[in-house]
Amino acid sequence: MPLDTPQSARRVIAQHSAQRDDIGDLITRRPLPGPQLEQLDPFLFLNHHGPQTYPANNRGLPFGPHPHRGFETVTFILEGSLAHADSTKHQSVIHAGGVQWMTAGSGIVHAEISPPEFLREGGPLEILQLWVNLPAHLKMSEPRYVGLQQADIPAIALPGGGELNLMAGEWQDQAGPIETLTGVFMSTLRLPAGSHEQLSVAPGRQVFLYVVEGDVEVGGEPVQPHHLIEVDRDGHSVAIEASSDARLLFGHGDVIDETVYSHGPFVMNTREEIVQAVDDYQNGKFGGLDA
Repeated sequence: MPLDTPQSARRVIAQHSAQRDDIGDLITRRPLPGPQLEQLDPFLFLNHHGPQTYPANNRGLPFGPHPHRGFETVTFILEGSLAHADSTKHQSVIHAGGVQWMTAGSGIVHAEISPPEFLREGGPLEILQLWVNLPAHLKMSEPRYVGLQQADIPAIALPGGGELNLMAGEWQDQAGPIETLTGVFMSTLRLPAGSHEQLSVAPGRQVFLYVVEGDVEVGGEPVQPHHLIEVDRDGHSVAIEASSDARLLFGHGDVIDETVYSHGPFVMNTREEIVQAVDDYQNGKFGGLDA
């Protein structure tokens, strides 16, 4: 894939710092939503849990059974492991390097907890969870879940020395293993110190770029770890240069441009739809899941 000219690279508009918001003993940072950015359509929310090391005989993650409707959750297990179970009878344990993609759609109850061996032995943990909106005509889609281990995810060498792990969408002649409802592209990047990549993106697509760790420049501008980097939608590429070993979350999607009405775990278009979601959940229409 030929590199775009520097003039076509996207410009950094703002850097949004991840705000610290620990959940019990779980270190948590959240860049979206933030003080200056409510959403980055179609991307709604990102939690960055860890990095931290759990001792042996720990209590693990606190995310027992809870509902969702109207969007998708994408969970990246960077370190450690994560057990998933939901009301559509999916169960899995995904380890470091893997991803979970769940379409809540019309309604699902799921739990995200630490598996027994992690509770017993402890160890390092770092997880990202991203919420991706669905347009009105897809919000009541049938719920579904895909869990992939690291070995299931293509690791593509980039021309500037980095590596792209492709979950969804297409890169060069490869397709990610997850087929999405809305054509979202999603990947993680590993960039060694000194690497310089120019990542193609079609004009008009909304880029989601979060710096997990490392010192990098985007479009020639220094950016900081634990920041969501907002770029314009005019260029054909995102130029990234790493001055230290770095890891980033890199995705993009079409702008939905619809009213977002959210309440806790439900994301719809109107208040009435939220009221209906709460009522449906309380009346057992999402199905059940044992704690």
